[in-house]
Amino acid sequence: MQTVADIMTKDVVTVRRSTTVRELAEIFETRHFGSLPVVDEDGNLTGIVSSSDLIEQGRSLHIPTVISLFDWVIPLEGEKSLERELRKMTAQTVGEICSNEVLTVAPSDPVSTAADIMSARKLHALPVVAAGKVVGIVARIDIIRSMSR
Repeated sequence: MQTVADIMTKDVVTVRRSTTVRELAEIFETRHFGSLPVVDEDGNLTGIVSSSDLIEQGRSLHIPTVISLFDWVIPLEGEKSLERELRKMTAQTVGEICSNEVLTVAPSDPVSTAADIMSARKLHALPVVAAGKVVGIVARIDIIRSMSR
């Protein structure tokens, strides 16, 4: 049985929360990555950032639908939704746009586990973590390559 360690990329490019959005865009453009693990100074995984997160900056602001009841204006989607959208659109650093909830796999996990997670969650890559540290990344192409071996 093949494990994630057998197919993962070991030389992982990571970013920090303090990495600027401009630097992130340059990495995505030059290295052709779709997502990158976000790590702290000690190399511990703290989040993940994708090209989709970056694209949020270029989209139009959606003004929430509101209803007016007497003298009150009530947003139907909630103020938190608008606040979150504004924060992403005006972000200057990775820490402001990255997701803090990251699905990961361990090096010893079967490749099928990574494939199941990616398929179910429509992910293109998963960080491989051991003892809180990023030790690799497994992408869809890695799984496809493993099938042809």
